[in-house]
This record gives sequence, structure tokens and C-alpha cells, in this order.
Amino acid sequence: RCQRWVENCRRADLEDKTPDQLNKHYRLCAKHFETSMICRSSPYRTVLRDNAVPTIFDLTSHLNNPHSRHRKRIKELSEDEIKTLKQQKIEEAFNREQATQELNESNEQNAVSEEGGEEQEEEAVPLTLEERENKDYLKSLFEILILMGKQNIPLDGHNVDELPEGIFTSDNFQALLEYRINAGDEVLRKRFEMTAVNLEYCSKTQQKQMLEICESCVREETLREVRDSHFFSIVTDEVVDIAGEEHLPILVRFVDESHNLREEFIGFLPYEADPEILAVKFHTTITEKWGLNMEYCRGQAYIVSSGFASKMKVVATRLLEKYPQAVYTLCSSCALNIWLAKSVPVVGVSIALGTIDEVCCLFNQSPQLLVELDNTISALFQNNEEKGNKLKEICRSQWTGRHDAFEVLVDLMQALVLCLDAVSSDSSIRWNNFIAGRAFVLSSALTDFDFIVTIVILKNVLSFTRAFGKNLQGQTSDVFFAASSLTAVLHSLNEVMENIEVYHEFWFEEATNLATKLDVQIKLPGKVRRAQQGNLDSEVTSENYYKEILSMPTVEHIIQELKDIFSEQHLKALKCLSLVPSVMGQLKFNTSEEHHADMYKNDLPNPDTLSAELHCWRIKWKHRGKDIELPATIYEALHLPDIKFFPNVYALLKVLCILPVMKVENEKYEIGRKRLKAYLKNTLTEQRSSNLALLNINFDIKHDLDLMVDTYIKLYP
Repeated sequence: RCQRWVENCRRADLEDKTPDQLNKHYRLCAKHFETSMICRSSPYRTVLRDNAVPTIFDLTSHLNNPHSRHRKRIKELSEDEIKTLKQQKIEEAFNREQATQELNESNEQNAVSEEGGEEQEEEAVPLTLEERENKDYLKSLFEILILMGKQNIPLDGHNVDELPEGIFTSDNFQALLEYRINAGDEVLRKRFEMTAVNLEYCSKTQQKQMLEICESCVREETLREVRDSHFFSIVTDEVVDIAGEEHLPILVRFVDESHNLREEFIGFLPYEADPEILAVKFHTTITEKWGLNMEYCRGQAYIVSSGFASKMKVVATRLLEKYPQAVYTLCSSCALNIWLAKSVPVVGVSIALGTIDEVCCLFNQSPQLLVELDNTISALFQNNEEKGNKLKEICRSQWTGRHDAFEVLVDLMQALVLCLDAVSSDSSIRWNNFIAGRAFVLSSALTDFDFIVTIVILKNVLSFTRAFGKNLQGQTSDVFFAASSLTAVLHSLNEVMENIEVYHEFWFEEATNLATKLDVQIKLPGKVRRAQQGNLDSEVTSENYYKEILSMPTVEHIIQELKDIFSEQHLKALKCLSLVPSVMGQLKFNTSEEHHADMYKNDLPNPDTLSAELHCWRIKWKHRGKDIELPATIYEALHLPDIKFFPNVYALLKVLCILPVMKVENEKYEIGRKRLKAYLKNTLTEQRSSNLALLNINFDIKHDLDLMVDTYIKLYP
């Protein structure tokens, strides 16, 4: 390519130069390239496309201008001039890094300047030998760190406790450095050839600094796409343990330039016990550190472990106070009933959910245990083989995340207890001590009357929201009609609350019947019995105790949580789903999106023409050809070839698409969460790193090594 550039420029004096010399010491003005050859997709710099060739030349104007007949040549620079120019270049690189906190509009202003006037070449800024070697050395270090992140290689090697005294061994980073030196990396060899064998080549502090720069640059590539899209939603996953500290995983939803809804992981936020402090840090990290404008945030959702729900609700409330259009919603990847159960502020519910997860985890760890459970189910359901086979199939899936998880658990209770009892009491060497020990502990937990009452009450209360929640994870039309059924769901739950004594009596009877089947004694929790000793006046029955401590708080909380999560704004947004042609068809094209779209009026390119445009949109689909099917999802509607002829509809669909309650139609664009789960599953807690995790999860994102090096030199001179 360098040779083609030289030929097109008619520079015979440069034909004997090597591509490396041309690349390092010569520059060509941007005015010689077609605009289609210039790629402005990066906020750091404006770059040429890989196949760019200069084609715009005025080869005759110099004949009439005697002053321009002699081209500028590369002049020799003094050492002082080199240092000055070098400092300017470093400062420019630093400014590019700072620009990541700006909006995309301001980033676009940092494009490469195209100098007007007569044709001239920029003066070269050659680096000194020492500076060039230092940059090459840093580039090698960054390449190793990026490799470690992508391949999920922890920084540390052998634990010091594992090694005999006086023995030195390299950590993984240094081992890869040495391997690269032995493979012929001259830059690294020159740097370290006189270094002592047991000396660290790169300190932990330097590694941490470089990793932070890697993480920032990789994250910025995703954030650039988010800013280009304007609108986005924030989603968090369950709190995770990163090397002994709790962190909150943060994902972002947006529609990319190819009209695909994507959900990408952008980093971890250290978790704070105080919800108000967490809310402040959450907002500061997203806006100031990562440079997203929350004015464009249109949705927020939080998938939380049991016990964390109330704190994340404070975060949601604080964000809503500042940004009313950041609608608080459910996340499509979490079943409504599971989300509601995790949010119930009753200690017994949190303990029960933890026990359920542990049981599921134990059986998933051992295929032999699953076979044993299958045999137990077959024996119990001899008279109903169809139900037995269905339960066997469910046991081999992630059934704890299902809408009907508590119904499944009640059906499985007897089989689970019998199976765990058989494993824990088996005197043969068939089961190892760990499995036998865990089976004994979990069997005791399942046969605790407190656990039995809790799951039976959750099963019955959440039966009122099961169909509603299932529709929310269904097709677009299911979501639209589910929004209309919320009133009926709340009416049913309010009726339960008004007659809680009657309902609780039935639920408690079901719990006692199950306990009797499992030979479990019906009694109050131990702490309550101990508190009652010697106090005859304060004795309460088991039925009344669980009504006050479990049934009433659970029903009250679920009613309030449904009202909070399905606010008026959220329901208005879901009503706008009638824009999707298949929903429009089910409503006989008699829809009125204008009334519900008011909340997004400022997001539309031409709000004054919305009514007329919606009329045209309805007519288009009402009078379509017989062989044309109605698009059934927002994804299909956004990919229509003529969607750009309906700019307001297009803008509305994009905003609706990013609401966390809407499922990602194309699974290949939901990889952020899947890769996060895979990283957490495959990496030991003490070996996890928030920096390396981002590199591993976003391993396919392009990275700019030169930018990383320049930033490092500026930040840590």
C-alpha cells in the first residue's frame, strides 16, 4: 500500500524508501483522500480505512505558482525541538483519553483537521531511539496483559504458601514475559538482559495501572456505540464476589447502527452497604467516570440476590428523581415470580431461597445424584408416569428460575428428601464425604417446618402473578396485553389481602399435609419457642404466627412491588407496543398510540407530524398485500427496508426496544450476560479481577495499543 501511495503522489524521490521508513517519517495531508476513505468511528482519532489510497491531486496548479514548485522536505530537528514536539504529542494523547468522558457530539469535533490552502505535507515528528524503545517495550507489556485477559489467565501464579522457603517462582505475567523474551522479543531482551533472575520485571503497581488503562480503552469502544445510539438502559446483575470484595455487574442496553438490540457488559461497581452512598457512587461512575449522559437513559432494571432488593430500590428511586424518563422496570432475563420472591423482606423467605439454590447446585454438580433422583421420582410416581417424566425433565434444567419454580418444588419435595436421605445414610463407598455431608445438611433444611410453610405460601401467593409474569417474557403481543391485565392481577391480590384469614387457613392446611407426608413435626421455629418459655400469656399458635410473620407481609409486599415496578409511565410505554404491526392487526388497526407516546415526545425527530405519520403507518399495514406477513416483533419492524420513511415510528420503536422488560429477540446480541456468567463460573473467587474480567467478557472488541501506550506515558511519566 505504501508503494501505491508513493506512485499516486508522483514522488520518485521516495521510491527507494522502505514501508517502515515511509510510515515513521512521512505524512500525507487528509485532503488527498475521498471522504469515503476516512473512518470517524473512533473517539480517539480519525483513521483511514484499511484499503485507503490517495486519489485527489492537482498536478498542474504548481506550474502557475513559482512559489509552490518545490515541495517541503522533512527537515532535521534539533534535540530541543524533538522534546517540544514529543511533549505536544503526549499531551494530545492524554486529551484523547480525557475526551472519553464527553458526549459523542463533542467527540466528533476532535476529528483530524484538514488544512486548507496550498498542498503541503506535515512535518514529521521522529522519536528518539530511547523513546521508540520505551514505547515498543510498553506495547509488549500491554499485549501480554490483553492476552491474559482474553484467555482468562490470572495474574498470580503459585501461592507463596505452596512453595518451600527460599524458592522463587514467577507469577503468570512474568512467566509470559520470560517466554516472550525466549521466543525472540529483542525489545524485552535488551530491557531485561542484565536484570537479576529473581527480580520482578513489572511491579504489581505498574500491572494495576496498565490494567486500568486496558479496561478503560476497551470499555470506551462499547460506550462510543452507546453514545452514537443516544438512548440506552442500565441493567445490573446479582452482586458477585471479586477477590473477597462484593461488586455489582453493570450492563447497558442499546440499539446499534445495524438496528440490533444489544446488551453489553461494561464493568463492575464496588458494592456499598449504605444504599444512599451506593446510589451516589452508581450515578457518579456512570456519568463522570464512564461519560454516559443519563438524560438519554430510558430504563433501569436490577436483578438482585435475596436481601439486596431494598437497597437497589433506593438506587432506582434516586435515579428516577433526577431522570424521570429512566423508567424502573423488570428485566426480561428474570422471571417475575422469582424477582418478587427475592424482594420479599422476610428473613425466612431469604433463607428458603438460599436453600433451594444449594439443593439445585448439589444435584447439578453430580450426574450420579441426578440418576438417583430420577429413580426416586420413578418409584414415587408409578401411578402417574407422565407427571414423573415431566418432573425428571425439569430437574435437568435450571428449574429454580422458572415462573412456576415453587409449584415444581412442592411436587418434588418428597422425592428430594427421600433421595438426600438415601445418599447421606448410604454406608457403601458410592458417595464421597462431601456429597454425603451436603445431602445430610440439605435434607435437614428441607424437612424443617419453617421451610415447608414458606414455600407453600410463596407457591400460593405467586400463583396470582404466574400467568402475568409468563406473558411479560413472551412475544411482543403477549407483553402488550399483559400490561392491560395488571389491574385484574392487583384486584385478585387485594381480595386475598382482605380475606387473608381464610386464604391463610387453606395455605397452612396444605403445608401441614405436606409436613405430615414427610414425617415432619408441626411446630414453631426454635427461637420463638425459646422466647415463649415461662411466659404463658404470650403463647401463639403456629397458624397465627405464620399468618402474621409470613402470609400478610408477603401479600402486602407483592401488591406494593407490582405497583412500583409497573408505574404509570411503564404501562404507558408498554401500551406503545401497539406500534408493532402484528399487535396492530390483533386490535383491528384501531389503535391510538399518540396518547401514550406523549412521554417520548422530546425523543422524536418531528413530533409535530407524529399523528399524520402514525395514520400512514396504520394504513400501510391495513392495506398490505395478501402475501405480506405482519412483523411480529420490534426487531422485525426495525429491520424493515422502508422504516426510515417513518422517522417518528422508528425513533419510538428504538426507545421501546431498549426497555429492560423487552427480551432480546436475537440471542447472539445477548452475549454480555452469558459471558459474565461463564467468567464467574470458570474463575475461582480469589483469582477474579474486575479489570481482566472486562477484557475476557469483551474479548472480541478492538483495542488501540498505541492509545494505551500514549495514555500510560502521559499518566505515569
